[in-house]
Amino acid sequence: MMEPLLEIKNLSIDYLLDHGSFQAVKSVNLSIARGEILGLAGESGCGKSTIAFAVARLSKSPAWIVDGQIMLDGRDLLQLTEREMQKVRWRRIGMVFQSAMNSLNPLMRIERQFHDVLHRHLDTSREQSREIAEKMLLLVGISPDRLSNYPHQFSGGMRQRIVIAICLALDPDLIIMDEPTTALDVVVQREILEQIAELQKTRQFSILFITHDLHLMAQICHRMAVMLKGEVVELGDVAQMLNRPQHNYTKTLWAAVPKLPENRLTAEARL
Repeated sequence: MMEPLLEIKNLSIDYLLDHGSFQAVKSVNLSIARGEILGLAGESGCGKSTIAFAVARLSKSPAWIVDGQIMLDGRDLLQLTEREMQKVRWRRIGMVFQSAMNSLNPLMRIERQFHDVLHRHLDTSREQSREIAEKMLLLVGISPDRLSNYPHQFSGGMRQRIVIAICLALDPDLIIMDEPTTALDVVVQREILEQIAELQKTRQFSILFITHDLHLMAQICHRMAVMLKGEVVELGDVAQMLNRPQHNYTKTLWAAVPKLPENRLTAEARL
């Protein structure tokens, strides 16, 4: 494996409740190499998003990081002040949230939303921001002429592409994608995944791709980790995990993926 960009070491996170605490993440160890796509799979509530928010230092109460380190290029992000972290967040670590297409401000034109992000982190002028925004929209297959539109004037898939484009505009080293295609139909899902994979090959950023859908993960990831009840129970490259899963839970997840009968596949191939 190449030198890691991100290392998560013995990370433990609790949720502090009125009647005690709940251990959501239990001594998790993960690493992501430069230019690698690592998938993180598991059922809802297993701790995937909790890890994602911890990496970006966006954890909110009642979440509490009890132990561990999150190392970016050998620097522990958990030791940084919030002011120091603001120089890392979005600039070096970008994040595409679950149902991110709904996170765009409905009252602002797309051009303004690009400018706010770029000016905040790169101190660009409006002209510079528009130039970057035009290039980024072209990258995700949207005409730059649409910069003057509002979010409601785009389809769900196009809004998701815009969010990805805004994230990529800062050229981060790592992008955390937390269920980035959940709210989209399967055709749009495929289009966006193909686009993400193509952009990743071109720009060589790393991705932490979080989903409960192993079929999606197998299409895009180099390696994958499977979580169960806050723990990573299996980790390996996708081919190994697909063909020779070791943990019973991983086998159960693969067994839950719908499979077309052989004769139907053959018939569709002829069509």
